[in-house]
Amino acid sequence: MVNISLIPDEPGCYLYKDENNRVIYIGKAKDLKKRISSYFNKNHPDPKTRALVKSIDSVDFIVTGTEVEALILESNLIKRYQPKYNIDLKDSKNYAYIRLSGDKFPSIGIARKKGKTGEYFGPFVSAKERDYILSVVKKTFRLRSCRRMTKRACLRAHIGTCSAPCTGQISEIDYAGQVKSASSVLCGNTKDIISIMDSEMKERSKSLDFEKAMMLRDQADALRHLSERQHIDRKKITDEDVINFVQRDGVIYLMIFSVYKGCLAEKQEFVFDAGEDAFEEFLVQYYSENEPPSEIILPVEIDSALTEFLSEQKGKKVSVTIPMKGDKKILLDLVLHNVETIFFGGELKISELKKRLHLPENPDVIECFDISHLSGTSMVGSMVSFKYGKPDKRNYRRFKIKTVDKIDDFASLAEIVKRRYSRIMAEGGDYPDLVIIDGGKGQLSAANNALEEIGVKIPVISVAKREEEIFVPGFSHPLPLKKNEKASLFIQEIRDEAHRFAINYNRLLRTKEIIDK
Repeated sequence: MVNISLIPDEPGCYLYKDENNRVIYIGKAKDLKKRISSYFNKNHPDPKTRALVKSIDSVDFIVTGTEVEALILESNLIKRYQPKYNIDLKDSKNYAYIRLSGDKFPSIGIARKKGKTGEYFGPFVSAKERDYILSVVKKTFRLRSCRRMTKRACLRAHIGTCSAPCTGQISEIDYAGQVKSASSVLCGNTKDIISIMDSEMKERSKSLDFEKAMMLRDQADALRHLSERQHIDRKKITDEDVINFVQRDGVIYLMIFSVYKGCLAEKQEFVFDAGEDAFEEFLVQYYSENEPPSEIILPVEIDSALTEFLSEQKGKKVSVTIPMKGDKKILLDLVLHNVETIFFGGELKISELKKRLHLPENPDVIECFDISHLSGTSMVGSMVSFKYGKPDKRNYRRFKIKTVDKIDDFASLAEIVKRRYSRIMAEGGDYPDLVIIDGGKGQLSAANNALEEIGVKIPVISVAKREEEIFVPGFSHPLPLKKNEKASLFIQEIRDEAHRFAINYNRLLRTKEIIDK
């Protein structure tokens, strides 16, 4: 099943899989958790999405640095897996190219397939990415987009986004220079052109040609924004494996990004015991069963004999790179970030929560309470448990309110808190490290009083929904935690899970009441 709590609040791509572990849908998101949650927290009007959600058995994800990186990665993954519920790319416009025509004054536009003379760039799996690049290049270099040249300036010429070769406002030589620059950018070469533009802008400023200098400045800024491309989408003719790992408590947590022709094709995760030469032993075992790529990017040096072994396995030279800076180092760091997020996301959240709440110990076990009712009917309580930052569903509990007959959240909370910890006390069980109450100062006071009545001492806080304010006993003002801080987001995540669990139980009871009638 899909465990939303394990998904980070970061940009990236998500892969939905069915019960046979086949990828059935791929999407990108600015916030992975929010996007994935939206599939399961609302009713979908279209039958295709309902069928998709019904078929989802698990979700995988890859964290990226930016939303733009996620967009390009989505394209690469869709191209590789061609999932059932994504758009049928063969019948869509997604495989279109960007074309510079072969005319005297070349035009720029979209081509569904190669055929006519000119330069073709692509194909682009993502229509959104393709259209964005086309728009930036067309406006930056002021290339014409009309099918045929007339002798009358078009609207684009009047607003300054076309150089208007149709009316002779630019020479053939100057226009050819703009086309050459556009072609270079479409091939992925932006750094040199930006540098040239910056130099020319300074020269124009010195000669008081401020209008041209401003145009060059705007063009360079547009290209800088365009160059925010995905690090794993570099223009390459070779294949790469990018490997990084974390060693902790005698265990190695490792991840491999396999990059083919500059496009991320897949990622794999491994966990094995640490030890002397354990990493190199892994490489020998892995590449005995899988053909090495032309280049392997690693975080540490390896024995030269192992490099020779890799070349022998492939049948030609394999380069082993340990980058200290540049695109390869950024990509290596991205793999490390994914290792930390996937394997240790819960630990990071716990550590941050301990720090911000000034707790004496790590809150490894957290229990959260919520009350749900509909106008005072079917009043129920819920308790969810998080262990090491992840939901511990075996210890979720539901409560029918027994001693409160009217709408009274305070009394209802006091009842279920007292019942929960009185039972643990009687059975000699372990108390949680932290208790969270859904509500404000009133709910917190009720729960704290209940704990004091039975003589149980547990750190307890509450979180108010409207401003996500965090309250602790004895203080009238909320803690100085911003609602978008990591600790606050973790508290909200736990509270939301308790709320969801309570509402589901409330609905179940109401349904039973209707059936019984």
